[in-house]
Amino acid sequence: MPEAPQKRSYRYYDLVMASFVTVLLCADVIGVTKVSSVAGLSFGAGVLFFPISYLFGDVLTEVYGYARSRRVIWAGFAALIFASFMSWVIRILPPAPDWPFQAAYETIFGQTPRIVVASLTAFWAGEFANSYVLAKLKLLTRGRFLWTRTIGSTIVGEAVDSMIFYPVAFLGFWAPSLLLRVMVANYAIKVLWEAAATPLTYKIVNFLKRAEQEDYYDRDTDFNPFLLQT
Repeated sequence: MPEAPQKRSYRYYDLVMASFVTVLLCADVIGVTKVSSVAGLSFGAGVLFFPISYLFGDVLTEVYGYARSRRVIWAGFAALIFASFMSWVIRILPPAPDWPFQAAYETIFGQTPRIVVASLTAFWAGEFANSYVLAKLKLLTRGRFLWTRTIGSTIVGEAVDSMIFYPVAFLGFWAPSLLLRVMVANYAIKVLWEAAATPLTYKIVNFLKRAEQEDYYDRDTDFNPFLLQT
């Protein structure tokens, strides 16, 4: 019987996956509820770090392909579910009588079910939109003009993310004017952040392509987001 073809093994794929999930959890758990204002511009504090997850998403799809990026997105989705569950359990545990910080803890980590649903849905839809657009643009550009893929996919992915997250999480809780200002400002910051990070993205992508000897093109890929096999 002929031997089954062996799957490629990669030196840095697991490291990129771990980095993606770490950034995602930190941005979503630590910075999701705080609104900051700098020079009159209101924005969600987590926006300063959340775009890094899209940078890693771009790198994953560009180097390893949509199917392997899909596995990482699902890993991040599962990690967010666990983080939300853990935050809820710890928050509702009765505090010790001499521990005076329960109110502060609830203020910081007391995400409502709306925010949890908004975070999970927006992340899932935005990341898959980002990965799909990048994979298709890579075929369209025949692997040239990396910047068009990283920025173009971010424009689409972050738009999907923002249009889902902010209305689902805060509509009726924030004033409509604040909601719109924060949503627009965050979207602009995330897209500009990705554009500014283009030289770094080039360095990471070029390093990984050389180290892994991989430059994947999704010519025959099944883009069903619910599959897990690569």
